[in-house]
Amino acid sequence: MTLRIYGNRQLKTLPGQETRPTLGRVREAVFNIWQGSINGCRWLDLCAGSGSMGAEALCRGANCVVGIEKWGKAGAIVEQNWQQVAQSEQKFQLLRGDVVGQLPTLAGQQFDRIYFDPPYASGLYQPVLEAIAHYQILAPTGEMAVEHSPNNWTVEPIPTLEICRQKVYGNTALTFFRVMSAEC
Repeated sequence: MTLRIYGNRQLKTLPGQETRPTLGRVREAVFNIWQGSINGCRWLDLCAGSGSMGAEALCRGANCVVGIEKWGKAGAIVEQNWQQVAQSEQKFQLLRGDVVGQLPTLAGQQFDRIYFDPPYASGLYQPVLEAIAHYQILAPTGEMAVEHSPNNWTVEPIPTLEICRQKVYGNTALTFFRVMSAEC
């Protein structure tokens, strides 16, 4: 199966719903919301799946894309997709393994944009948000988009992160976080 991203580029995906690629209209909405802030940014793609969000960021000029993906088959697809779209001056890296276990390896690094799209029933939302805050992975002026089901989704407040906007696109919802006192 293939999907198309910015510039009519085709990406590979795995068959079935194992990686559930972000819907085209949701991808487009995220990049419209963040337009003007992708070029030159540092992008973190959590639960990367097919890597479509990181690939889109590379196509739109992100300077560096880092992803985390647990499933080995998906990781191979992510690397192929990013290699296909990255320009020579752009850097990308895929960390393989559990997202909660890999986040401490990013301590000391900050990202301008973070996209987090785990399996909706995974129970990863709270621990990942807490790790992002604890390790200060989101840049002070950065923003994080969390994809989730619009039904029955809640997280406990994180002292240093705040919700700055929420959007619903059919069966997909996005909640955007920022570091407290930063502007969306």
